[in-house]
Amino acid sequence: MITYIKNIWRPELYHGVGKKDNFFEGWFYKSVDRSKKNTIAIIPGIFKSLNKSKAHSFIQVLHGELHESFYVKYSTNDFRADKDSLNYSIKDSHFTSKTIELNIDTKQLKLLGSLTFENMYPWPIKILSPGVMGWYGFIPFMECNHGVLSMNHRLKGSLSYNDYIIDLNAGKGYIEKDWGTSFPSSYVWMQSNNFQKDNVSFSGSIAKIPWLGNWFRGFIIGLLLDNKLYRFTTYTGAQLKYLKIVKTFVEFEIEDKNYCLLAKAKRSPGLVI
Repeated sequence: MITYIKNIWRPELYHGVGKKDNFFEGWFYKSVDRSKKNTIAIIPGIFKSLNKSKAHSFIQVLHGELHESFYVKYSTNDFRADKDSLNYSIKDSHFTSKTIELNIDTKQLKLLGSLTFENMYPWPIKILSPGVMGWYGFIPFMECNHGVLSMNHRLKGSLSYNDYIIDLNAGKGYIEKDWGTSFPSSYVWMQSNNFQKDNVSFSGSIAKIPWLGNWFRGFIIGLLLDNKLYRFTTYTGAQLKYLKIVKTFVEFEIEDKNYCLLAKAKRSPGLVI
């Protein structure tokens, strides 16, 4: 219980200590090279179940431009995490708050290399608002918890992706994570920090949230502009004016007492895991 309470204000940490059944946790590292020709997402995590045949740790790899997806499974014993810092390993790959070291060698995927993150901008942590979840972060029965560890940062390093070198020096990165019992049954998610203006990052999610036998439509929208974060969220009292989802794009408008934000994103082909 003490660890649970302390970790409320540390969303980046591993929250699965003591969990045995129906629990998942995963970190999402998105990296885009300077030319914007390579977008790669690394998603390490763990799934726990009383059914030992289903329990496993994993590293998922997505390459946007090549439309390739890989899901590498490991034993839960291959997952090792510190309790007091963001510092964990899955088999031969290692992750900290500011670095990634990848060593994946399978028949389908060989991914080697290291990345360092600089000038990170995490979603602010406050006493009464412990991160991107706001006061919902205090609710112990939430189906899925969310954290944004860096809205925007610079990258140093390179990766060897099936013998193809991806130079990520001076590229941009984004980090978030989720943990809980399951993902929402329906949701919309979008993120980008590659705009014409340099110091801009956008992250948005809208989801169906179970709540005391019913549900509500929750949303967390963040716009980082010149080192100032504009928050449009359910818990800040913002209002979702409309949401349109069609085959070619997603569009929504949201406003609070000070600002109105209109977002429109083109939908690209998905990846099959």
